[in-house]
Amino acid sequence: MNHLTINQTIKISKATLMLFISFFGLLMLYSNFTDYPTNYEYIAHILSMDTTREGARYSYRAVTSPMAHHRIYWLIITLEVLFTVFCMVGTYHLYKNINTSTKKFHEAKKFAIIGLMIAVFIYYVCFQIIGAEWFNMDESPYWNYKDWARHIVDFIIPLLIYLTLRIER
Repeated sequence: MNHLTINQTIKISKATLMLFISFFGLLMLYSNFTDYPTNYEYIAHILSMDTTREGARYSYRAVTSPMAHHRIYWLIITLEVLFTVFCMVGTYHLYKNINTSTKKFHEAKKFAIIGLMIAVFIYYVCFQIIGAEWFNMDESPYWNYKDWARHIVDFIIPLLIYLTLRIER
């Protein structure tokens, strides 16, 4: 009879959590490609700063060019594609190495770590830092991604820590 060890359970949990974040990435991409106008509208309002309380005070920060809005949105989509692909490849490598040595399993984490770091860049640096601090999106009652992005980061950072820790024996 095959007994599941704690080591295998930890490996499976890490691979499964990566599967969850990969699934999120796929849903995010599906939304961006199938509902481009709605998501673009969010980005355009955030960059234009047209719905912030103190828009006039910080209006020099606004990006009002529709062409720039599209380019920035496509940059975000490209980063989300990279994040999702790296996470999916990382998930595959983790599942593939569940029954290998601890060293091989640990080495299999590299694509997952890269994917999670790209996600941190998107949802923390781009949305929470640049979006909220530079474009004041947190002051907009309607066009505000700050809380949404924070929830994603609140999952990604602990996952990144858990994944990188070498607790498998």
